[in-house]
Amino acid sequence: MRKKKKRIVVPAVTVTGVADKGRGVGRDAEGQVIFIENAVPGDVVDVMITKNKSGFIEGYPKHFHQLSPSRQEPFCQHFGVCGGCKWQNLAYSTQLEHKELVVHNAIKRIGKVEVDALLPIVPAADTVYYRNKLEYTFSNKKWLTKEEIADSQSNYKNVLGFHRPRAFDKIVEIEHCFLQEDPSNTIRNTLRDIGNELGFSFFDLARRNGLLRHIMIRITRVGQIMLIVSFFEDDAEKRKTFLDEVLRRLPFLTSLHYCVNLKENDFILDLDIHTYAGQGYVEEMLGNVRFRIGPKSFFQTNTRQAVVLFDKVAEFAELKGTENVYDLYTGIGSIGLYLADRCGQVVGIEEVESAIEDAKMNSALNGFQNTVFYAGDVKNILTTEFADEHGKPDLVITDPPRAGMDPRVVKTLLLLEAPRIVYVSCNPATQARDFSLLSHKYNILKVQPVDMFPHTHHIETVALLELKPKRGVDRWMAWMADEKGATEM
Repeated sequence: MRKKKKRIVVPAVTVTGVADKGRGVGRDAEGQVIFIENAVPGDVVDVMITKNKSGFIEGYPKHFHQLSPSRQEPFCQHFGVCGGCKWQNLAYSTQLEHKELVVHNAIKRIGKVEVDALLPIVPAADTVYYRNKLEYTFSNKKWLTKEEIADSQSNYKNVLGFHRPRAFDKIVEIEHCFLQEDPSNTIRNTLRDIGNELGFSFFDLARRNGLLRHIMIRITRVGQIMLIVSFFEDDAEKRKTFLDEVLRRLPFLTSLHYCVNLKENDFILDLDIHTYAGQGYVEEMLGNVRFRIGPKSFFQTNTRQAVVLFDKVAEFAELKGTENVYDLYTGIGSIGLYLADRCGQVVGIEEVESAIEDAKMNSALNGFQNTVFYAGDVKNILTTEFADEHGKPDLVITDPPRAGMDPRVVKTLLLLEAPRIVYVSCNPATQARDFSLLSHKYNILKVQPVDMFPHTHHIETVALLELKPKRGVDRWMAWMADEKGATEM
């Protein structure tokens, strides 16, 4: 019989900070870094080791010697089970301190650049019910808590909720979620009840069967509501019965859509999404700009805080009304359109073609005649020839995905020499890496963290970069020559 491997416990570890995915971080007696689930700065814990890798250790609290004075009672009944809002047990003021520290450490350790002003983080006005979009999954298997297992409950139950982290085919049943304002909870629970009352099957991920699979709810601040229902089985009669009952019980829906998803994952933006009832879109306001948001549109998830973020971009941009503005990774043109009435021209580039169609539509909706948008990968479209055609930029706004900018985009920006760059990022690490590359020609004047997602480790930053005086050109040319040589080797 194979012996069970003995687990190792590291005693009395003081949690000093936070790391990726919201985990606590501390060190053992030898100085080895330990990432600790469900621990917050200030806790002193014995850590049960789950992984021991070269350079770091992972584990979870086996025993608490001391609880952090920054701890608070979580407000959600699902905290610690659904996997979301991992910092509900940490005072919001402390969350902000550590998010600010994450930004500072990234600039210092990854970027290794000087920043004239590291500004204090802008907190979120709303720390609950701040998301305009949420997604839930149907399942015929429920994730059971320890208490439910002890009570010998069966996990075979039709539920609608969130995926449990690292659980393959079980869903945490959600009764009330604090992320999206009502009627979000009413919509979710009503759809679950309709499915059960009609006797329709919920999705079984392991066996790949079941009618009801997934939903997306979007609620805008102008009072419009979009619902998308994803079905696994393409049964037109059952689909109609379900959607008609949804409309009967939820007559306030502005836009109802459906799709059939036979894929391995819940991602639906590559599928045909059909409008079943309503106008086919919802509308939202950011400042004075009205946006139409379709079922496949990308839009900032925290509408109120997006205005704060965009106002910070406008403040850094210091537009006078005549500037030629390049908006890279523009999405549906949100930032560019927000600034369109303050500059001479907006040139937007985005890889997702449907997003560019949204950008053009929203530009026309607001009566802007000084915007042009191009679909394609930024690294391929943004060239010196492109700038010759559209005019060199006076300002570049870049808001790349978490991976940051492709090195080819950075090189083109260095060649174009826009007087100012405003860099918006959802990942301080990749932004700091790009700072290092851009610093050959740019000074980083200021960096402003903005909290878009309270009770999570996610953080947005806005940075202002200004072109250096020409005396830095010799060093820049030498760097480019080295880069070219390395590429050709």
